[in-house]
Amino acid sequence: MLKLRIGAIIFLLANFFVIAQETTYELVENLPYYEEAILNADAYIKERCKLDVYFPKNGSEAPTVVWFHGGGLENGEKHIPEGLLNKGVIVVAVNYRMHPKVKNPVYIEDAAAAVAWAFNNIAKYNGSPKKIFVTGHSAGGYLASMVGLDKSYLNKHDIDADRIAGLIPFSGHTITHFTIRKEMGIEGTRPIIDKYAPLYHVRNDAPPMLLITGNREKELLGRYEETAYFYRMMKVVEHPDIELMELDGYGHDMVYPAVPLLLNFVKEQTKKTE
Repeated sequence: MLKLRIGAIIFLLANFFVIAQETTYELVENLPYYEEAILNADAYIKERCKLDVYFPKNGSEAPTVVWFHGGGLENGEKHIPEGLLNKGVIVVAVNYRMHPKVKNPVYIEDAAAAVAWAFNNIAKYNGSPKKIFVTGHSAGGYLASMVGLDKSYLNKHDIDADRIAGLIPFSGHTITHFTIRKEMGIEGTRPIIDKYAPLYHVRNDAPPMLLITGNREKELLGRYEETAYFYRMMKVVEHPDIELMELDGYGHDMVYPAVPLLLNFVKEQTKKTE
């Protein structure tokens, strides 16, 4: 009996020290995601097309969250949402070029280049290219959807968009983005579905998706409804793994309560790859 007790104590202590051992993280900032020749040919690319990598120093093959900031494709700065810190995931926070210095589809091309960088380099930061999730808020959610649904952008980098482990747009347009419509001289209240709309690229073989918006009465004009229509069309084509969540009590500023849902989605999808 004494031996059993001593053994149990040793087991508990060993597990306590494993649990108590905190994962340490490192932040590497302002890494360019285009090749040097491209950077040197354009000052604005050299200024904006950079990303930060926040990663656990101990461990390996961690899931990666590629995060695109919002700001209507006209403003904003790369950042890591607080809720993604110290959560066992790598975060790749991306800057991209913006209107009016550039016009569509430059924003989407930059987003695709950043995702391609993650696939090609994330193993250096203890990540796995099999566990790359693409997300972002508002304009960032739109970019995440476009990169994952229109396969042509990642194809230019010899990467199949279906390798993405999951897409999690936060309150992103599923119609053509209002800044792109503005560039075409179209009013923001006139919805357009062309090749620059995620809705245009509905397909049943797209990566798993978690769609999150704020409450339909508090969101930006029609954001919940257009997302709900996208969800319905994906179900019509029998996409096997898509979910829509509406956050009651929150409007367009819904990142804080959405991040735990993202992390749970990452956890569940990652289990499927292991």
